[in-house]
Amino acid sequence: MEKEKNFTNSENYENRELSWLKFNGRVLNEARDKAIPLLERLKFVGITSSNLDEFFMVRVASLKDMVHAGYKKKDIAGMTAQEQLDAINTATRSLVDTQYSTYNRSMIPLLKERKIEIVDSYEALSEEQRAFADQYFKDSVYPVLTPMAVDASKPFPLIRNKTLNIGALIKRKGAEKEIEFATVQAPSVLPRIIEIPSLEEGGRTYLLLEKMIEQNISKLFLNFKVVCAYPYRIMRNADLPIDEEEAADLLKEIQKQLKKRQWGEVIRLEVEEGIDKELLDILKEKLNVKDEDVYAINGPLDLTFVMKLYDLAGCDDLRYKKYQPQRVPQIEPGEDIFAAIRKGDILMHHPYQTFDPVVDFIRQASLDPDVLAIKQTLYRVSGNSPIIASLAQAAENGKQVFVLVELKARFDEEHNIVWAKKLEQSGCHVIYGLVGLKTHSKIALVVRREEVGIRRYVHLGTGNYNDSTAKLYTDCGIFTCSEAIGEDATAVFNMLSGYSEPLFWNRLVVAPLWLRKKFLKLIGRETKNAREGKEGKIVAKMNSLCDKDIIAALYEASAAGVKIDLVVRGICCLKVGIPGISETIQVRSIVGNFLEHSRIFYFYNDGQPEIYMGSADWMPRNLDRRVEILFPVEDEEIQKSVCHILDVELADNVKAHILNREGEYEKVDKRGKVLINSQDQFCKEAKVKKQGGKRKYQERVFIPAEPM
Repeated sequence: MEKEKNFTNSENYENRELSWLKFNGRVLNEARDKAIPLLERLKFVGITSSNLDEFFMVRVASLKDMVHAGYKKKDIAGMTAQEQLDAINTATRSLVDTQYSTYNRSMIPLLKERKIEIVDSYEALSEEQRAFADQYFKDSVYPVLTPMAVDASKPFPLIRNKTLNIGALIKRKGAEKEIEFATVQAPSVLPRIIEIPSLEEGGRTYLLLEKMIEQNISKLFLNFKVVCAYPYRIMRNADLPIDEEEAADLLKEIQKQLKKRQWGEVIRLEVEEGIDKELLDILKEKLNVKDEDVYAINGPLDLTFVMKLYDLAGCDDLRYKKYQPQRVPQIEPGEDIFAAIRKGDILMHHPYQTFDPVVDFIRQASLDPDVLAIKQTLYRVSGNSPIIASLAQAAENGKQVFVLVELKARFDEEHNIVWAKKLEQSGCHVIYGLVGLKTHSKIALVVRREEVGIRRYVHLGTGNYNDSTAKLYTDCGIFTCSEAIGEDATAVFNMLSGYSEPLFWNRLVVAPLWLRKKFLKLIGRETKNAREGKEGKIVAKMNSLCDKDIIAALYEASAAGVKIDLVVRGICCLKVGIPGISETIQVRSIVGNFLEHSRIFYFYNDGQPEIYMGSADWMPRNLDRRVEILFPVEDEEIQKSVCHILDVELADNVKAHILNREGEYEKVDKRGKVLINSQDQFCKEAKVKKQGGKRKYQERVFIPAEPM
């Protein structure tokens, strides 16, 4: 019972949703950092909004479903679904207030100093600017708009998820007592911000589309008087209720459910602060929204539009210089990639090193007459994916091509359906995932005929096969032609395409059947060693940590004296500094120019370290409800490189936030210290020309960050 008391009590855990909101607060803090260029800061204001939208559509929506269903079970922090919703409401309002304070009081004045002005009121325009805006409305906006009034013959229209709308109260001329509701959607096909003539020489002035529509809305209702008009926006439940056991055709079932997404329950209503009460009451009634789900916004709704300003011409000094991913030293451009892999395992660290070798791996395989088969999992791919094109080409060239396209990748369902159909039409064998599970693993297998016989080449990674996000997300990947891993890779694909479960694995560890046990065993070994007086150490890097069994095992390890360093970008339900439970655990979150995405796990193992990388976070969904792959790092030189990655991130004192005992994240005190920005460090290291043997790992000293 002692273990139950110490390690699994709800008071020792942070609520998942509140932890995520703290992460989004760290994202917003980047917008408040004066050391960051202005347009970079503005970008983080927009990212905060985008993150919050998805959070509401998925996580808040899920909690509301639980409340509707009368679900009373508490989460690991001891909170019911309703208690979580109440706490989220309070925390979100505080976050949104900070976001708009940052936008209104900091971003707008700083942009104005650089002669960049965002105008959200017609009153601020000169006569010349008004004339331009009115003409633009007449020529480019008016023809696209569809005004919709509501009366006995016209039911309340479908208000689409995340769209910006202008609601109005109108009176028919001559019938002053009868007030009617009308709405018009701001067309997404038009730019949200419209450049108008500037009053300053060399300046740039932008007017928000909704303000242009508001000002001219009377032109849409010629026989009516417009009493008032205000913008509003809704979030809907975007979770897809798919009964995979009953679905005869998963692809068709998902297509059907995607159409229903626009009719999901409204879970959030954003309105402009100061909106007319009668208009707001109508919106609340028709959309079935309660007061606690209404957010009155002090500024423009949906600040994601600010990201459109990021690429403004002539503002290079307001952005970071664009980083160009460097080549992987072991692979010469245009080289036979299979020959390079035969020389030894190859580590890639994206986006510091280019993703091109991964694209070339599939492209060369599609053209190589000695390649017999290509097998790959796809979770999220880019809009014009060269990997998809190569897989299709390979099938057309007569090779056996098997692709698992995960249709249940949230918000990429439609995208993935298109790719799946294209691959099928090219002759690829395509499956859409497994019933009840998402296939989140990142693995590609190429089977090649060579003089020595059949050889298998494998790519394993921590990130998606997406050449676009590979420039933005930090991920690691390994090329190998290890016979043991090749056999395991074959077993993985046989398991995915059939029903076979291998009797044993050589090197890979696969969820949902084996991964949880493996992690608990590795943590338990460090605990046992520490209890026997040996050194115990764990270093783990991931996106999220919220699995109760894993956290309890880490608490037990810490209580035994194991030193634990965690680099967790987002959600962390573990608490640090609990006496006798988590005093040897440190948690840091790195938020920077790139999105931290790699998963790396280090276990000291009494001086014989074991290092793993993979696709899974320490979350119940990854360990129990997804197909994930954990793979070992066995090459000694690559082990040193991976340890170096962890060392640099643990030394970061510029972009790291440290979790304190109160559950808050604080920036590192930099006074008297050499500044270490881990992402900047890796960029500089990747640019350093290798000397001597290409395969040899070289120790790098820390390169100080630029002075703040």
